Amino acid sequence: MQIIIGIGGCIPLQWKLAWLLLLTIFTASERVWAQDLEPRAYAASPVGITFLGVVMARSSGDVTFDPSIPITNVSAKLYLPVATASHTFALFHRQTLFSAGLPYVWGNVTGDVGTQSGKVYRSGLGDLRLRYSVNLHGSPAMSAKEFARKRHGYILGTSLTVQAPSGQYGATKLINIGTNRWSIKPEIGFSYPVRKVDLDFYAGTWFFTDNSSYYPGNVNRTQQPVTALQAHVSYTIRRGLWAAFDSTWYNGGDVSMNNGPYKNRENNSRLGGTVSIPLPASQSIKVAYSEGVYGTIGADFTTWTIGWQKTIFR
Repeated sequence: MQIIIGIGGCIPLQWKLAWLLLLTIFTASERVWAQDLEPRAYAASPVGITFLGVVMARSSGDVTFDPSIPITNVSAKLYLPVATASHTFALFHRQTLFSAGLPYVWGNVTGDVGTQSGKVYRSGLGDLRLRYSVNLHGSPAMSAKEFARKRHGYILGTSLTVQAPSGQYGATKLINIGTNRWSIKPEIGFSYPVRKVDLDFYAGTWFFTDNSSYYPGNVNRTQQPVTALQAHVSYTIRRGLWAAFDSTWYNGGDVSMNNGPYKNRENNSRLGGTVSIPLPASQSIKVAYSEGVYGTIGADFTTWTIGWQKTIFR
């Protein structure tokens, strides 16, 4: 997460504090995506299936800045419910998945700027995220009956995730939850089953368009790409019941204001775990936990998520 460090002297100190803290934290929607831990993202499924779900995430922890920036003791507690929908279909005889997620963000942030302390609260809609994926090898388009009879091997897939600038944003406002820019992540994924164990590896890069209306409305904010790697090991206990060990590493994201020098490069990693529990009537509950294990600049959050999903067969 990034901030602007040049603040005009005419702005009251309490506004400076709110600005520094919130411009850092309430780009949380974009950073949550970069820190994704999603096991079995390229898992085989029958075509013609619709998945509807609701996910609730709670993130809390500290934010680390460049040592030259006089901001200390920054902590946040954020809540992020997301409504999701996905559908599988056939394209050139391959299994294809389209999914969408719309988040809402609220939370509190506290911290110190010099000797001054403050606390702030914000809430609002975040940016819409869309994802399109296709399994290139190992998962042809199959009906539910064909899928149940097939023995599944390794999967090689690819996806494109787009985060649209649909969240709440105002160029003349100090605080915004939306990012007012497009974010795009191409990714390649590999999944290899070994009896009841699945090994997943993903590699992708986030690319960002400029925000030409950054506060106070005449600042052009540019961000360099962020590389994101994921690795997961999951174990199937029985059909529909599985647990996974998750890890991710992401690097980059230097920020420039009005073509100035790039600053605040991130180099962070996270570990976590996920459990998926089947329920009657084609439903399931997924519980996940993750925390930062190494970080330079950015958010070091502990995150809990719980999600409900309903599978609708054609």
